[in-house]
Amino acid sequence: MSVAATSIYWALLLTVPSAVGAQVLDRVLAVVDGAPITLSDVNAAVRFGLVAVEAGQADGDRAALDAVIDRRLQLLEVNRYLPPEPTPAAIDARLADTRRRFATDAAFQAALNETGMTPGDLRAAVRDSLRIAGYLAQRFGAGYQPGEDEVLNYYRSHQPDFERGGALRPFAEARDEARRRLIETRTDALIRDWLAALRRRVDVTRLPK
Repeated sequence: MSVAATSIYWALLLTVPSAVGAQVLDRVLAVVDGAPITLSDVNAAVRFGLVAVEAGQADGDRAALDAVIDRRLQLLEVNRYLPPEPTPAAIDARLADTRRRFATDAAFQAALNETGMTPGDLRAAVRDSLRIAGYLAQRFGAGYQPGEDEVLNYYRSHQPDFERGGALRPFAEARDEARRRLIETRTDALIRDWLAALRRRVDVTRLPK
Protein backbone atom coordinates (compact mmCIF):
# COMPACT_ATOMS: atom_id res chain seq x y z
CA MET A 1 0.00 0.00 0.00
CA SER A 2 1.36 3.46 -0.86
CA VAL A 3 2.03 6.07 1.81
CA ALA A 4 -0.77 8.23 0.38
CA ALA A 5 -3.25 5.37 0.47
CA THR A 6 -2.26 4.50 4.03
CA SER A 7 -2.76 8.11 5.11
CA ILE A 8 -6.20 8.25 3.55
CA TYR A 9 -7.12 4.94 5.17
CA TRP A 10 -6.36 6.13 8.69
CA ALA A 11 -7.73 9.63 8.10
CA LEU A 12 -11.06 8.24 6.93
CA LEU A 13 -11.50 5.42 9.41
CA LEU A 14 -14.14 7.51 11.09
CA THR A 15 -17.56 7.65 12.67
CA VAL A 16 -20.56 9.07 10.88
CA PRO A 17 -24.09 9.73 12.17
CA SER A 18 -26.69 7.05 11.53
CA ALA A 19 -30.40 7.56 10.92
CA VAL A 20 -31.20 7.30 14.63
CA GLY A 21 -28.43 9.56 15.85
CA ALA A 22 -26.02 6.81 16.91
CA GLN A 23 -22.49 6.66 15.58
CA VAL A 24 -21.56 3.98 13.06
CA LEU A 25 -18.09 3.22 11.82
CA ASP A 26 -17.31 3.89 8.17
CA ARG A 27 -14.06 2.87 6.60
CA VAL A 28 -12.14 3.16 3.38
CA LEU A 29 -12.16 0.03 1.25
CA ALA A 30 -10.15 1.26 -1.73
CA VAL A 31 -8.45 4.30 -3.20
CA VAL A 32 -8.83 5.07 -6.92
CA ASP A 33 -6.63 7.78 -8.41
CA GLY A 34 -6.16 9.24 -4.92
CA ALA A 35 -9.88 9.35 -4.07
CA PRO A 36 -11.29 7.00 -1.39
CA ILE A 37 -14.15 4.55 -1.80
CA THR A 38 -15.80 3.94 1.57
CA LEU A 39 -18.02 1.18 2.86
CA SER A 40 -20.96 3.60 2.78
CA ASP A 41 -20.19 4.39 -0.89
CA VAL A 42 -20.42 0.69 -1.73
CA ASN A 43 -23.57 0.17 0.33
CA ALA A 44 -25.27 3.13 -1.36
CA ALA A 45 -24.27 1.98 -4.84
CA VAL A 46 -25.78 -1.46 -4.21
CA ARG A 47 -28.92 -0.28 -2.41
CA PHE A 48 -29.83 2.23 -5.11
CA GLY A 49 -28.87 0.08 -8.08
CA LEU A 50 -25.97 2.28 -9.19
CA VAL A 51 -23.92 -0.88 -9.81
CA ALA A 52 -25.01 -4.37 -10.80
CA VAL A 53 -23.79 -7.30 -8.71
CA GLU A 54 -24.76 -10.78 -9.88
CA ALA A 55 -26.49 -12.96 -7.32
CA GLY A 56 -24.66 -16.02 -6.06
CA GLN A 57 -21.18 -14.51 -6.08
CA ALA A 58 -18.76 -16.43 -3.87
CA ASP A 59 -17.62 -13.14 -2.33
CA GLY A 60 -20.46 -10.67 -2.73
CA ASP A 61 -18.68 -7.91 -0.81
CA ARG A 62 -15.66 -8.07 -3.08
CA ALA A 63 -17.86 -8.18 -6.18
CA ALA A 64 -19.69 -5.05 -4.99
CA LEU A 65 -16.42 -3.23 -4.32
CA ASP A 66 -15.07 -4.25 -7.73
CA ALA A 67 -18.23 -2.88 -9.36
CA VAL A 68 -17.86 0.45 -7.56
CA ILE A 69 -14.17 0.63 -8.51
CA ASP A 70 -15.15 0.04 -12.15
CA ARG A 71 -17.78 2.76 -11.88
CA ARG A 72 -15.19 5.19 -10.50
CA LEU A 73 -12.79 4.33 -13.33
CA GLN A 74 -15.55 4.89 -15.88
CA LEU A 75 -16.36 8.27 -14.36
CA LEU A 76 -12.73 9.34 -14.64
CA GLU A 77 -12.95 8.74 -18.39
CA VAL A 78 -16.37 10.35 -18.66
CA ASN A 79 -15.07 13.47 -16.93
CA ARG A 80 -12.16 13.61 -19.35
CA TYR A 81 -14.26 13.40 -22.51
CA LEU A 82 -17.49 15.11 -21.34
CA PRO A 83 -20.22 13.29 -23.30
CA PRO A 84 -23.57 15.07 -23.78
CA GLU A 85 -25.41 15.79 -20.55
CA PRO A 86 -28.54 13.75 -19.79
CA THR A 87 -31.72 15.78 -19.85
CA PRO A 88 -33.53 16.65 -16.61
CA ALA A 89 -36.41 14.47 -17.83
CA ALA A 90 -34.08 11.49 -18.26
CA ILE A 91 -32.68 12.02 -14.75
CA ASP A 92 -36.20 12.28 -13.33
CA ALA A 93 -37.23 9.06 -15.07
CA ARG A 94 -34.20 7.17 -13.73
CA LEU A 95 -34.84 8.55 -10.24
CA ALA A 96 -38.42 7.27 -10.48
CA ASP A 97 -37.04 3.82 -11.43
CA THR A 98 -34.72 3.97 -8.43
CA ARG A 99 -37.57 4.91 -6.11
CA ARG A 100 -39.56 1.87 -7.34
CA ARG A 101 -36.85 -0.40 -5.94
CA PHE A 102 -38.40 0.31 -2.52
CA ALA A 103 -41.84 -0.79 -1.41
CA THR A 104 -42.69 2.40 0.49
CA ASP A 105 -41.57 5.99 0.90
CA ALA A 106 -40.46 5.09 4.40
CA ALA A 107 -38.21 2.30 3.09
CA PHE A 108 -36.71 4.66 0.52
CA GLN A 109 -36.05 7.32 3.16
CA ALA A 110 -34.55 4.72 5.48
CA ALA A 111 -32.13 3.65 2.74
CA LEU A 112 -31.09 7.28 2.24
CA ASN A 113 -30.50 7.69 5.97
CA GLU A 114 -28.66 4.40 6.39
CA THR A 115 -26.27 5.12 3.52
CA GLY A 116 -25.76 8.80 4.34
CA MET A 117 -27.20 9.87 0.98
CA THR A 118 -29.22 13.03 0.47
CA PRO A 119 -31.75 13.39 -2.37
CA GLY A 120 -29.24 15.71 -4.03
CA ASP A 121 -26.50 13.10 -3.72
CA LEU A 122 -28.75 10.49 -5.29
CA ARG A 123 -29.72 12.76 -8.16
CA ALA A 124 -26.03 13.46 -8.84
CA ALA A 125 -25.27 9.73 -8.77
CA VAL A 126 -28.12 8.97 -11.18
CA ARG A 127 -26.86 11.71 -13.49
CA ASP A 128 -23.44 10.07 -13.42
CA SER A 129 -24.99 6.70 -14.28
CA LEU A 130 -26.65 8.23 -17.32
CA ARG A 131 -23.43 9.97 -18.34
CA ILE A 132 -21.58 6.65 -18.13
CA ALA A 133 -24.25 4.89 -20.19
CA GLY A 134 -24.14 7.65 -22.79
CA TYR A 135 -20.36 7.48 -23.03
CA LEU A 136 -20.33 3.69 -23.36
CA ALA A 137 -23.01 3.78 -26.04
CA GLN A 138 -21.13 6.49 -27.91
CA ARG A 139 -17.77 4.75 -27.69
CA PHE A 140 -18.69 1.08 -27.98
CA GLY A 141 -22.29 0.82 -29.13
CA ALA A 142 -22.15 2.52 -32.49
CA GLY A 143 -20.79 1.44 -35.83
CA TYR A 144 -20.72 -2.35 -35.48
CA GLN A 145 -23.23 -4.06 -37.74
CA PRO A 146 -22.51 -7.79 -38.03
CA GLY A 147 -22.94 -9.43 -41.40
CA GLU A 148 -25.41 -12.19 -42.07
CA ASP A 149 -22.74 -14.89 -41.83
CA GLU A 150 -21.62 -13.62 -38.40
CA VAL A 151 -25.19 -13.64 -37.15
CA LEU A 152 -25.79 -17.14 -38.51
CA ASN A 153 -22.58 -18.45 -36.91
CA TYR A 154 -23.62 -16.93 -33.58
CA TYR A 155 -27.05 -18.54 -33.88
CA ARG A 156 -25.53 -21.94 -34.63
CA SER A 157 -23.00 -21.76 -31.77
CA HIS A 158 -25.61 -20.62 -29.21
CA GLN A 159 -28.57 -22.78 -30.19
CA PRO A 160 -29.82 -23.39 -26.61
CA ASP A 161 -30.45 -19.63 -26.33
CA PHE A 162 -32.90 -19.82 -29.22
CA GLU A 163 -34.97 -22.77 -28.13
CA ARG A 164 -38.64 -22.46 -27.27
CA GLY A 165 -40.42 -25.35 -25.56
CA GLY A 166 -37.41 -27.55 -26.20
CA ALA A 167 -37.44 -26.90 -29.96
CA LEU A 168 -34.93 -24.74 -31.83
CA ARG A 169 -36.56 -21.70 -33.42
CA PRO A 170 -35.82 -21.28 -37.15
CA PHE A 171 -33.03 -18.83 -37.96
CA ALA A 172 -35.41 -16.59 -39.91
CA GLU A 173 -37.49 -16.18 -36.74
CA ALA A 174 -34.52 -15.74 -34.39
CA ARG A 175 -32.34 -13.56 -36.66
CA ASP A 176 -33.05 -10.22 -34.98
CA GLU A 177 -32.53 -11.62 -31.50
CA ALA A 178 -29.29 -13.32 -32.59
CA ARG A 179 -28.04 -10.04 -34.07
CA ARG A 180 -28.87 -8.17 -30.84
CA ARG A 181 -27.18 -10.80 -28.68
CA LEU A 182 -24.10 -10.79 -30.90
CA ILE A 183 -23.78 -7.00 -30.70
CA GLU A 184 -24.26 -7.09 -26.91
CA THR A 185 -21.66 -9.84 -26.52
CA ARG A 186 -19.10 -7.95 -28.58
CA THR A 187 -19.82 -4.69 -26.77
CA ASP A 188 -19.49 -6.34 -23.36
CA ALA A 189 -16.13 -7.81 -24.38
CA LEU A 190 -14.86 -4.44 -25.58
CA ILE A 191 -15.92 -2.79 -22.32
CA ARG A 192 -14.23 -5.51 -20.24
CA ASP A 193 -10.98 -5.02 -22.16
CA TRP A 194 -11.25 -1.24 -21.78
CA LEU A 195 -11.80 -1.53 -18.02
CA ALA A 196 -8.83 -3.89 -17.70
CA ALA A 197 -6.67 -1.29 -19.45
CA LEU A 198 -7.96 1.43 -17.12
CA ARG A 199 -7.10 -0.68 -14.06
CA ARG A 200 -3.54 -1.02 -15.35
CA ARG A 201 -3.24 2.70 -16.05
CA VAL A 202 -4.91 4.19 -12.96
CA ASP A 203 -3.59 3.76 -9.42
CA VAL A 204 -6.08 1.44 -7.66
CA THR A 205 -5.38 0.27 -4.10
CA ARG A 206 -7.63 -2.11 -2.17
CA LEU A 207 -7.15 -1.63 1.55
CA PRO A 208 -7.02 -4.44 4.13
CA LYS A 209 -10.22 -5.36 5.93
